[in-house]
Amino acid sequence: MNDEYVIFKGIVEHSSMNKAAQFLNLSQPALSRKIAKLEEEIGAHLFRRVGKRLELTRIGQLTYEYAIAAEKLHLQFLQTVAEFKETGRSQLTIGASLTTLQSTLPDLIALLRETHPEIDIKAVTGKTHEVVSYVKEHKVDLAVIASKLDDPYVHCTPLFDDHLILAMPRTLMQDEQRYIQLQDLNNMPMILFTKGTWYRLLTDELFEAYQLTPEICMEIDSFEAILRLLHTFRAGALLPKSYLRPQLILDNDLVTCHIPQLDATKRTTSLIHADPSTLDAAVRDCINGIATYYQTKT
Repeated sequence: MNDEYVIFKGIVEHSSMNKAAQFLNLSQPALSRKIAKLEEEIGAHLFRRVGKRLELTRIGQLTYEYAIAAEKLHLQFLQTVAEFKETGRSQLTIGASLTTLQSTLPDLIALLRETHPEIDIKAVTGKTHEVVSYVKEHKVDLAVIASKLDDPYVHCTPLFDDHLILAMPRTLMQDEQRYIQLQDLNNMPMILFTKGTWYRLLTDELFEAYQLTPEICMEIDSFEAILRLLHTFRAGALLPKSYLRPQLILDNDLVTCHIPQLDATKRTTSLIHADPSTLDAAVRDCINGIATYYQTKT
């Protein structure tokens, strides 16, 4: 915090240049020079004399309020630094559900490595209910899941909404030479997620609702494997939009097709963690950084 503001705040709170000089261990001329420098910087008088008393001008009052806020912020900064030093934290453990493991976790780790290179990152994966338990039991510092969570013991911050889109080999789309509609999935060769996974449940509900019967070529859990096998089977797949980044589509020579009905397959990816007051300063800083990053993206 700037010395001039500390001195100015001291004068206001002691209601006297002389008392403030004694408290701050400065001579009165030195005190006067500091205030003159501050007034020159601001471009306005901060005090006016009423008899023997000093009174704040309107700008002086605003400056005093600023000095209080600046001191508070400075103390918070020092406290945070002290917490970092005290904990000596060098490792962050992130939990990820099986869904977010492939779609969201890689970007999240890349973000944290860029913003917090001093922290070693460890990842733990599991089913959503398992990851939530890890958070409650403080086995992980924070976690990312593909759903919203209403639990009084876990803080949940929605990051972004996601939905399924159709991906298929570019050559297959050229053969089709037409616009893909939802009904075109009927009898289409497709690679689906394994039964019991959330995405498989979602696609099965979709197929049932619209009475679709695709030709199932393979069932597998790995997003990467699905992409690699699309050309082999000349098939399509329903994958989360967040996973199908432009470079990934280009590298695998794929096309994506927007089918309006697939917008209804929306799911929210969220960040979860324990009560912030129970977390280290480094963890709180990471949580704030992640939330800010995704807020600016939307």
